[in-house]
Amino acid sequence: MAKTASTNTFAVIGTGGKQYLVSAGDVINVEKLPGEHAVGDTLTIDAVLLTIDGDTVAIGAPNVAGKIMEVKFLGDGKAKKVEVMKYKAKSRYLKKNGHRQPFSRIEILGIK
Repeated sequence: MAKTASTNTFAVIGTGGKQYLVSAGDVINVEKLPGEHAVGDTLTIDAVLLTIDGDTVAIGAPNVAGKIMEVKFLGDGKAKKVEVMKYKAKSRYLKKNGHRQPFSRIEILGIK
């Protein structure tokens, strides 16, 4: 994630069971968002866990009250393949599977 040097406003958001430190203009991959979305749609994430605006820090319990994150949906994709193998020596047992985790690419627009 590339942070913009001109602003020192950051937030920690939660989506897909993970937490991300973001600022306006960041483009990140998150767990696939539920529902159908068109490229360019504006979505909101209400799980804003922490905000840092200069010297002001707001910590949520669990979410910061009255804050939502606006994001732009850039598309869906799949991560690189991860190979999963099961092997038992001396018994001619070998199972090999692959998995590609789906993700959604979003751009952070700002905090409201």
